[in-house]
Amino acid sequence: MAVSVVLDCRDPHFLVPFWGSAFGYRLVDRAEGYRILAPADGEPPGPILILQPVPEERSGKNRMHLDVHLDDPGAHIRRLDSFGARRLGTPGAADGVEWQAMADREGHEFCVVAHGRLDLQAPGGDA
Repeated sequence: MAVSVVLDCRDPHFLVPFWGSAFGYRLVDRAEGYRILAPADGEPPGPILILQPVPEERSGKNRMHLDVHLDDPGAHIRRLDSFGARRLGTPGAADGVEWQAMADREGHEFCVVAHGRLDLQAPGGDA
């Protein structure tokens, strides 16, 4: 079985560098405005990410979002800041897991997750 995640967006081409960096993915195909990303090393376990062009603006909160689990989530968050991500509120925590809710440049929400303490610095490296 394979899983694809489809993200409706205004400008798929514009979001390729962001989501490529967020997941460590690369552009593997394009068709009629769609952009298709897959793990850069060519190995699953990640799902295929399809950026689908839609005419309408995003409205309201996502009903589903993506979580990114990494070895160094704090550094990843700081890197995503440089790609135009926005941090949404303060980090959350429950049962030894911490996360930072974020949004891409079109407002799509996702979380960067740490199993343990999330070592964060403000954008620009200020504590």
